[in-house]
Amino acid sequence: MRTLLWAGLGFLVGALPFSLWLGRLFLHDDIRRYGDGNPGAANAWRAGGWRLGLPAALLDGLKGAVFVGLAHSRYGVPGWGLVPVALAPGLGHAFSPFLAFRGGKAVAVSFGLWTGLTLWEGPTVLGVAVALFSLVQTNDAWSVILGMLGLGTYLALRAPEGATLATWGGNLLILAWTHRAELRQGTRLRPWIANRGKRGS
Repeated sequence: MRTLLWAGLGFLVGALPFSLWLGRLFLHDDIRRYGDGNPGAANAWRAGGWRLGLPAALLDGLKGAVFVGLAHSRYGVPGWGLVPVALAPGLGHAFSPFLAFRGGKAVAVSFGLWTGLTLWEGPTVLGVAVALFSLVQTNDAWSVILGMLGLGTYLALRAPEGATLATWGGNLLILAWTHRAELRQGTRLRPWIANRGKRGS
């Protein structure tokens, strides 16, 4: 019962569309008119630059970090019971009942989730992996998914508890679903790598 209560609360917290609200408050505009049409931090950045995008990303990240951190460290939600609790903010963000069950892509919330579970380790590994893959290929969605695979490899080597890996698997599925359209587009190597390969041949 405690797990269900925490998971339901986490879903509602994750569903709060902070990026959309910030856009309406400071830009008097709907950020869904930009980019891919989602109400997430990426489109807040496109609509209002870093002055809007940065606080939007931080607020979305805090939805995962604070909630999961409290459930994990302060209130002692147990191992396997923590899996649905940890995934709930990302699900709420991606399928917000405040927005007819549409939402953002849950990238910032995912960074927050791993902050709540691992403090600096998870988000650092994920951030470095996403950045590295972004350097070598052009599709941001694939950078996120490949970065998650990098995080999964690290977790399997560093903390191979079943509940942790199940949380990672659920998080990966959420991100794959929210990025499904971009993932279908494939990707290409960055010119600096492609050109080097041509010179080498």
